[in-house]
Amino acid sequence: MGETEFIIEPGRQDIVIKRMFDAPPDVVFAALTDPQLVPRYWGPRGLATRVDRMEVRPGGTWRFVHEDRDGTQYGFHGVYHDVVPDRRIVQTFEFEGAPGHVSLETVTLEPVDGKTRYVAQSVHQSVEARDAMVASGMESGARDLMDRLAELVERS
Repeated sequence: MGETEFIIEPGRQDIVIKRMFDAPPDVVFAALTDPQLVPRYWGPRGLATRVDRMEVRPGGTWRFVHEDRDGTQYGFHGVYHDVVPDRRIVQTFEFEGAPGHVSLETVTLEPVDGKTRYVAQSVHQSVEARDAMVASGMESGARDLMDRLAELVERS
C-alpha cells in the first residue's frame, strides 16, 4: 500500500517513521500487541523472533529476542507507559547489546478512510545516541519490519 517514510533531521534526538496501512486501526493495533503475531513481522527477514514477555498495559514489560541462522541471539526490552487501544502505544526500547541506551517510542494510529496512518516517534537520550542508532543500520531493519507488518495486516 505505502512506502515507509523516515524523518531523521540533523541535530535532533528523534527518529520519526510514517506509513499508511491498508487496514483499519484495530487490525494494526492487534498486530502490534498480540504476542502470537509479533514474531511474524518484528525485525528483519532472515531472523527468527521470540516473544519472551509482552504485558501490554501501563507498567507492563516486554522482551523480544532475535536469533540468526548461526544461533546468535539479540535481545530487546522495554516498559509500556501508555496503551490506548487502536490509538496509541508509548514504550521504552533498549537493545541489550547497548545497555543504557534507552529510547522512548510513541506510536500513534489514525484512521483515514478505512486505512491507518501509522506514526512512530523514537526519542533518544542524545543526538549522538540517535545518530549511533541510525548508523547501526536501523533504517533497513525498520523498513523490513514495516513491510512485513503491512503484509500481515493488509491480508486480514
